Amino acid sequence: MKFNRFNLRQTVVAAALVFAAHAALAVDPFTVRDIRVEGLQRVEPGTIFASIPVRVGDTYNDEKGTAAIRALFGLGLFKDIRLDVAGDVLVVIVEERPTVADLEFVGTKEFDKDVLKKALRDVGLTDGRPFDKALLDRAEQELKRQYINRSLYAAEVVTTVTPIERNRVNLTFTVIEGDLAKISEIRIVGNKVFPESTLRNLFDLDTGNWMSWYTKSDRYSRAKLNADIETLRSYYLTRGYLEFRIESTQVAISPNKQDMAIAINVFEGEKYTVAAVKLEGNFLGRDNEFKSLVAIKPGQSYNADQVAETVKAFTDYFGKFGFAFARVQPRPEIDRATNLVVLVLQADPSRRAYVRRINVAGNNRSRDVIVRRELRQLESAWYDSDKIKLSRNRIDRLGYFKDVAIETNDVAGSPDQVDLTVNVTEKPTGSLTLGAGFSSTDGLGLSFGIRQDNAFGSGNSLGIQVNTSQINRVVVLNTTDPYFTQDGISRTIDLYHRVSNPYLDPASYSLETTGTSLRFGIPFTERDTIYVGAGVERTTINPGTNLPQAYVDYSNQFGFTSTAVPLTAGWARDDRDSALVPSQGRFQRATAEWSAGGEVRYLRGIYQYQQYIPITKQYTFAFNSDIAMGSGIDGRAYPLFKNYYGGGLGSVRGFQPGSLGPKDSVTGLSLGGSKKINLNFEMQAPFPGTGNDRTLRMYAFVDTGNVFGADEAIDFGQFRASAGVGISWISPMGPLRLAFANPIRSFEGDRMQSIQFQIGTTF
Repeated sequence: MKFNRFNLRQTVVAAALVFAAHAALAVDPFTVRDIRVEGLQRVEPGTIFASIPVRVGDTYNDEKGTAAIRALFGLGLFKDIRLDVAGDVLVVIVEERPTVADLEFVGTKEFDKDVLKKALRDVGLTDGRPFDKALLDRAEQELKRQYINRSLYAAEVVTTVTPIERNRVNLTFTVIEGDLAKISEIRIVGNKVFPESTLRNLFDLDTGNWMSWYTKSDRYSRAKLNADIETLRSYYLTRGYLEFRIESTQVAISPNKQDMAIAINVFEGEKYTVAAVKLEGNFLGRDNEFKSLVAIKPGQSYNADQVAETVKAFTDYFGKFGFAFARVQPRPEIDRATNLVVLVLQADPSRRAYVRRINVAGNNRSRDVIVRRELRQLESAWYDSDKIKLSRNRIDRLGYFKDVAIETNDVAGSPDQVDLTVNVTEKPTGSLTLGAGFSSTDGLGLSFGIRQDNAFGSGNSLGIQVNTSQINRVVVLNTTDPYFTQDGISRTIDLYHRVSNPYLDPASYSLETTGTSLRFGIPFTERDTIYVGAGVERTTINPGTNLPQAYVDYSNQFGFTSTAVPLTAGWARDDRDSALVPSQGRFQRATAEWSAGGEVRYLRGIYQYQQYIPITKQYTFAFNSDIAMGSGIDGRAYPLFKNYYGGGLGSVRGFQPGSLGPKDSVTGLSLGGSKKINLNFEMQAPFPGTGNDRTLRMYAFVDTGNVFGADEAIDFGQFRASAGVGISWISPMGPLRLAFANPIRSFEGDRMQSIQFQIGTTF
């Protein structure tokens, strides 16, 4: 009905044009002495004068009158236009279209109104624009399209046009959203080699389960279906089925628009084995070097992923020598009688090129220098694919961008030059960390921190950590300049103040530490960084009730206030595939601290090792170890306020944070120790019902470890241990981990805490 109404409107407008043109044709040519415009309300007269092809002093004729009417109708501002002649004066009489005063939406629950207004603005309907019924039809179709994208196929839109003063209208879109259309059936037809259930498990789309409210996997999406089809195709092509193809895909929706059925018809073909791999074309006289890059070997089943990996390796290797336009074409020669295939790799290096210019796009907030200083490919240098890949990875590891891609573009008229465009998509770089634990003895404890890793787009980071509990009060301020020097040496400044009061009683003793430090990070390789630094801190033991005897003895020997001048050195290497959701790779960190001045003299060090091993695409085994030791030097005792503590997340879950290790014989207070060992084992798996979604996962874990005093030897028989399950979620505020732990090895006097969670940690 709307299509017919639109055609009718076109017919009426055409008739009006013909009629107006006919009226214009009825005038004999004359010289225009003046042009007068009537009927304007909001449109400026200059708009009329600039649009019509007639000026004062021109000779008016039939053709110019027709052209003037067409030009004015083409503006889309007028509902009616007439040309009159009063002597030698041309009179332009117009009737303006109403202007849209306001857009209102009724019944919209699925979308925020601002989102819908933006969608209508994109089709040309917004406040202050001329009202056009044809545009209104487009707006209704756009609203329905928005709802279809959310699987609300039954959505209906009714528009009410309300005229108001000054030739304006209010538009009200009343939406009946209806219920979601959900996938009721997914069928794969034609498969013989693999069971249908196995193939359906490859899909992100499904018919729904108890977690569909989170994954939305039962909502139909053409993009998701295309992705699942590609996954299905890859599954066959990587297992030797070279001739596999999708013959058809049907998506049917029920009459009530609530249920959708998907049917995919496939042709599997035969399984092929690679008989040989041949190289043809120009390989720069480095055939043996290229052969070493071949990922697929004779005797193996044909694997499209390995073929693509080989083609990419060849293209990258050509790029290493400056051949930016190299083409490598895989050509399988199939012998259907024997189910063998000979893979021929045809290479054409084309021409060598150098990079003329490197452009940066998409960095609306971050400065260009933030991206450019990570580039290893330089302008006016030979094109080098290794350096371009390294540049891309370094920019990505900054953590400031959601997506990083580098495009290669030809330079017109210069066949030996290319331009590179670094396209980045910025993301929020602020993070909020929250921590909490609950126990029957100490209740709920809270902490939080705020960090901005790309403050004001400068690449510098600013952070604050605060703990406001009555037992531990902490304020830490830090800032890092990752490029303090042009060579990439970073500088970090820390200011901190900590007050520890083990008892809620304000009259009890407390420890107060205030200090500052300066650290520099020196990159030695693309993965290795060395850290050096120095600081100064002052620690005061405020005596009060319940002061442990160990602190009394230390204070009698060294005083209640002591100063330390710690010098630090460290090393870190990170080759994990992701900092937030790692599935493979390892992380290592080693730090040493030496107090070379002041009343306190000690040496302490920490080594951390993490390993992630992919079991399957969905399951990952993770291991974490944390070993720390400290000792007094120059005849001084190791300071008690430098002790390590254990228990809780990041240590042995199931035990109250800081509760492991030696305790005061009188007060029973945990004193910590100079030696600490933690071992954590995790098996990470998809959360039931989330499929391949890695933002929400569950894990089972086993933790063990303990803390030992300076006069104690490490005794594995004293290790505490726990086991349990947990949930990890990449939330909008950062990675959240919730653990339910049960101690499996504990001793009398240990303090338990079965539920613990933290936001802002990944292990």
